[in-house]
Amino acid sequence: MRKPLGAALLALAIAGAGAAPAVAAPVDSAASFGKGVDTGSVTSVVNDTVATTADTLGQVLNGPKAKAVNFAGTVALSNCSGSVVRFPDSEDNDPALVMTNGHCLETGMPGPGEVVVDRASSRTFSLLNASGSRVATLRASKIAYGTMTDTDVAFYQLTTTYGQIKSSYSINPLTVADTHPVKGTAITVASGYWKRLYNCNIDGFAYQLKEGDWTFKDSVRYTSACNTIGGTSGSPVIDQATNQVVAVNNTGNESGERCTVNNPCEVDESGNVTVRQGINYAQQIYQIHACFGVDNKLDLSASGCVLPKP
Repeated sequence: MRKPLGAALLALAIAGAGAAPAVAAPVDSAASFGKGVDTGSVTSVVNDTVATTADTLGQVLNGPKAKAVNFAGTVALSNCSGSVVRFPDSEDNDPALVMTNGHCLETGMPGPGEVVVDRASSRTFSLLNASGSRVATLRASKIAYGTMTDTDVAFYQLTTTYGQIKSSYSINPLTVADTHPVKGTAITVASGYWKRLYNCNIDGFAYQLKEGDWTFKDSVRYTSACNTIGGTSGSPVIDQATNQVVAVNNTGNESGERCTVNNPCEVDESGNVTVRQGINYAQQIYQIHACFGVDNKLDLSASGCVLPKP
């Protein structure tokens, strides 16, 4: 979903945003989908810092005022963004979870109807502090869950607990909200990959969001100020008032095409299709807490769990 990063960088250059940030080493297929990166472009790390700082400053000055949102608890993947998250009833001795998009999985994008559960993984994540500096490398033990059916989300279980991360790096996980987000809410999309904050509001919700062969339900639509780019896939969408995560960033309509990859369209209850070029979206997560029980163990048969099953 979303055009490759190379095209996104070209668009930034044309817009006068300056040189683009350096990209990660090649790994997988998220480059051509959603907000994943295209690993075919290489630019200066110095220019990365300049462009990122300028972008963030512009978002803060021109967009809705952010409160205490920062990068603490976010992570950078090799091709996407993510965050260390907990649920309201998680405990410090639970194995920590990293949330990102299903299309960011190193095993490739799940097809329609495909669900990945309890698959071994040793993937690593760069843990960021409040200022966006890397303070640690976290490692997964498995992909606890991943799909692109109805939603676009993946959870990695780590080899460390929340308490260990807190005691070693003084960083708390982000809490996943357990209530439906509200239209008009001021939000921040916090990209660990780019170390960039995008501030805007929730513009509304799409009954269905169709993109290529995939369909997402009740997607969050941003106002235009959140002009997210490739590499922001999997970023937590944070409520500025509560600092809780209300969604996971995943896609946007790049060129105005209708319902194609990188050009999702909205479909309402009556089947009417709306295309919003330049508008970006996220997937809701408020019901996911019901699927994780004691010790953060996944239970897709638990009461209230609506995640698709294998």
